[in-house]
Amino acid sequence: MDPPGPGDQGEASQPQPQPLEWRFAQVFGERAAGEDVQEVDIISAIEFDKSGDHLATGDKGGRVVLFERTDARDSASRRELERQDVPITRHPEFRYKTEFQSHEPEFDYLKSLEIEEKINKIKWCHTANNALSILSTNDKTIKYWKVQDKKVKRVTVMNLDTSQSVGSSAAASASTSSSKTPLPNGGCSDKFSCLNTDLSFPPGGYPSLHLPVVASLEANPVARCRRVFAHAHDYHINSISNNSDGETFISADDLRINLWNLEINSQSFNIVDVKPTNMEDLTEVITCAEFHPTHCNTLAYSSSKGSIRLIDLRQSALCDNHSKIFEEHEAPGSRSFFTEIIASISDIKFSRNGRHILSRDYMTLKLWDLNMDSGPVSTFQVHEHLRPKLCDLYENDSIFDKFECCLSGDGLRVATGSYGNIFRVFGCTPGSIEATTLEASRNPMRRQIANPTRPTRTLTSFTRGVRRGGENQGVDANGNSLDFSTKLLHLAWHPTENSIACAAANSLYMYYA
Repeated sequence: MDPPGPGDQGEASQPQPQPLEWRFAQVFGERAAGEDVQEVDIISAIEFDKSGDHLATGDKGGRVVLFERTDARDSASRRELERQDVPITRHPEFRYKTEFQSHEPEFDYLKSLEIEEKINKIKWCHTANNALSILSTNDKTIKYWKVQDKKVKRVTVMNLDTSQSVGSSAAASASTSSSKTPLPNGGCSDKFSCLNTDLSFPPGGYPSLHLPVVASLEANPVARCRRVFAHAHDYHINSISNNSDGETFISADDLRINLWNLEINSQSFNIVDVKPTNMEDLTEVITCAEFHPTHCNTLAYSSSKGSIRLIDLRQSALCDNHSKIFEEHEAPGSRSFFTEIIASISDIKFSRNGRHILSRDYMTLKLWDLNMDSGPVSTFQVHEHLRPKLCDLYENDSIFDKFECCLSGDGLRVATGSYGNIFRVFGCTPGSIEATTLEASRNPMRRQIANPTRPTRTLTSFTRGVRRGGENQGVDANGNSLDFSTKLLHLAWHPTENSIACAAANSLYMYYA
C-alpha cells in the first residue's frame, strides 16, 4: 500500500520529515571547462522504469541511451536494513548499458516540412522474457523498441598457419604458375590436367590445419524496433503515456489525443479533439497528457490556459466533455500581456498513488488533489524573481521554455528545474518549509540559499495553498545573476528512493539523499 500523500487525513498531526541532505552520486558525459557541446548531444528526455533499476535518456540526435543499476543485486539486503532502520550509506550506482539510434531526420514532402530526429519523450513498457521495452517519440513518429541480451556466436578457430608451408616451395610455385585458367568456382577447364598428382598427404595430416570452432561469447544487449506508430498526428507530438493495463498508450499533440494498442500500429482511436471548425477560433492547445497510474480508464491533460482536465474513457468514445477541471482563477486586475504565456502548463505528473497531480507552469509548481477542484493544495514559487524580467525573457524566447517536474515515490516532495543548471526540491506535506536549491554539478550545494521563512497560508477559495520559495532571487553565491542560456529542463525522481537524475546540456547528473 502506498503511503499517504500530502493533504491526507491525519497528516498534519504527524511529525514533519527532516529536510533531505543531497549528495552527488554520478555523472555521465561530463564535459571539460570550455568544451563546446554539440547540439545533437543535448539530452531531451529522461525516464526511470517502474523498478528503478533502469534509466533511459534521449537526445536531440535521435539516440536512446540505457543505463542499468549495478547495486540492484543487493536490494534484498537493502530492504532488510531499511526494515531495521539502519542507515544505508551506499548510494545507487548506474552504469552504461547500451545505446541505439531510435529516430533519423525525415522530410515530409507533402507539407515541405523537415522532421527533427530529437527524442521528445521516452516511456518504459511492461517487461517480458527479461527484455526491456521502450516507447520513444519525436515530433511525428512513435517507435516501440525491445532491448534484449543476446549471446553472440563467433567462429574463433578458422586458420591455416601460414608460417609453416605445406609441401615444397617448388610444388607451390608450380601450382601457382599453371597455364590453365581457373573457373570462378575454383575448378579448371581441363579436369584431368588440373589434378596435381605430386601432392601427397603425410601420415597424421597437417597439424597446422584447424577446423572451424563456433564459440558463444558474452551476451550483448541488442535493440530491435518492433513497431512504428506513424501518420496519426498533424501537429507535433508533445507527450506519450502508458496505460496501467499494459496494452494501450496515448499520444498527444497540440489539438488531439490518440489511443493506441501496443500490438496494432495500423490504427488508433481519437479520444480528444479540441480543434475548432475555424482555426481562427483556436484559443487553447493541449500541452501534456498522462494516464492515471492505477485506473486504466482515467487520464489527465493540461492546456496552454493553465487548466488540467480529467477525463473518463468509459463516458464516451470521443471524450469531448471532462469529468473534472482543475484551474486557478487569476486575481482581478492582475492580467497582463504575459499572463496567458506564463500560465501555460508545460508538464503534469500523477503521484504514485494517483491521489495528486503535480503541474509546472513557467512561474510555479502546483500540487492538485483529485478530490478538490477548487484550487491547488500547494503552490511553490520557482521563478517569481523573474517577473520583472518577463520582457527580456519574451525577447529571447526563454519565456517559452518547457520545464518538467517530478514527485518522489512517497509523495512527500516535488522537484523541478530552473536556469543556471539548478533545480529545486520542495517538501509538500502541510506545514513543511523545505525548499532546497541544488546545482547540476559535482558540488550540488554550491548555490545553496537559506530556506525562506514560510508565509502565512492563504484561506481564499482559489488560492488555498502554501506559497514558498519566492524569496530566492536566482543568484549564485557571488551575487551574479543566472545564465538563461543554461537551463535544466529535464529531470526524473527514482520511483522508490530519494534519488534524482537530471540533465544539464549533454551531461547526466545523479544525486541521492
